Amino acid sequence: MEQNLTEAEEYVAELVWQRGPLSSGELVTLCAQQLGWKKSTTYTILKRLEGKGVLCNENGQVEALISREEYQSLQGCRFIDGSFGGSLPSFLAAFTRKRKLSGEEIRQIREMIEQFEEEP
Repeated sequence: MEQNLTEAEEYVAELVWQRGPLSSGELVTLCAQQLGWKKSTTYTILKRLEGKGVLCNENGQVEALISREEYQSLQGCRFIDGSFGGSLPSFLAAFTRKRKLSGEEIRQIREMIEQFEEEP
């Protein structure tokens, strides 16, 4: 997946991540109920998400091609690449200037670093 998602695309993807796989009819119904969308609007957004490699609509069954976690990871990497030259330490330095990390967050970060150090 190379492109960012619009707010509408993220909303539809989130529905599929939460409830999927689901029928395209169910997706149309959910979007009509929650957003007031017409059937054609839902299918337009669904087509865009298929084109971006996020969802697949095959035989009326909609399912995710990437997980929410994969999407968030891609978004995070894009943000750090674009805003901090790909430097995670620069991002963390900027982040912690405005928001202090809790003891639990520090523990979790240390644990992640230790896991990465152990991997071959």
